Amino acid sequence: MDAKQDALQQRLDYRFRRPDLLLRALTHRSFGAEHNERLEFLGDAVLSLAVSSLLFDRFGGSDEGDLTRVRAHLVREDSLYKLALALRLPEVLRLSEGEARGGGAQRPSILADAMEAVIGAVYLDGGGDAAQALVARLLGETITSTTVDSWRKDAKTELQEWLQARKLAVPTYRIVATRGQAHAQTFEVEASVPALERSARGEGKSRRAAEQEAAQALLDQLLRAEGGRG
Repeated sequence: MDAKQDALQQRLDYRFRRPDLLLRALTHRSFGAEHNERLEFLGDAVLSLAVSSLLFDRFGGSDEGDLTRVRAHLVREDSLYKLALALRLPEVLRLSEGEARGGGAQRPSILADAMEAVIGAVYLDGGGDAAQALVARLLGETITSTTVDSWRKDAKTELQEWLQARKLAVPTYRIVATRGQAHAQTFEVEASVPALERSARGEGKSRRAAEQEAAQALLDQLLRAEGGRG
């Protein structure tokens, strides 16, 4: 354990009993066979559970859709990247010379993965309570000071951004039915993502309103299926 890794433990406010776990969490696959991808897998699940618990306590009156939406924002790559920068992970990442020269230590995907791996390492080293406490230290202030509404966007925009972040085509919308007289019609619209074989329907007094309802229903469906990572 060198001085930089020791300083990271101070920033985490957690002292590893098994320093090898931290070392592995900081090791990119380009560096060697003992890399952090398995810890990243574990950390993703641990982070999702810890954030879910914090949100459950913080937003007692919110429904599943709202909680899922806020969680997706908190655990997405950009959020984890910012946490990694705040903890100065670029200083301690272990990368191959080629990856380091190519700017790997500043790459959002690499840093976000390392952040999850560190959380997974804490879980293995100290158990669920230690991991929960770490996530609370990292995200507790953000969760305490935020509101559900502050994370809401126009549903069609949010759905499009979610799909684009995963390099998927934008959704399609089609009118399924119209009901009522011309001056008081209700529109039913279906939003679909063929690549994922997912669709949802919404209703509204205008086509736009129906599209927004359908987009929101489809986004909630996708977030539930994803299980947490934004």
